[in-house]
Amino acid sequence: MFVIFQLNRNTMIRALARAFSWRKEIESGVVRSARELAARENIDPGFMTKTLRLTMLAPDIVEAILEGRQPKNLALADLMKGFSCFGSDGK
Repeated sequence: MFVIFQLNRNTMIRALARAFSWRKEIESGVVRSARELAARENIDPGFMTKTLRLTMLAPDIVEAILEGRQPKNLALADLMKGFSCFGSDGK
């Protein structure tokens, strides 16, 4: 079970790193848009958008993932499903 948890965590960490790196490229003007970045990376624009949404997770959620404190049943797919930006507690 620990191996699956660790693989899942590593997948989430890689996705977060990729998302923040892509966001930095967009914000710094390296690319003009998520669509341009998706074309460059040869990935679906919808997947690009879902991945970029990870940068909008609350900092304490990102920190929990990086430190291995996220719920054991949390999967990257759960994080990428989408979420309300207007939750009652801001998360």
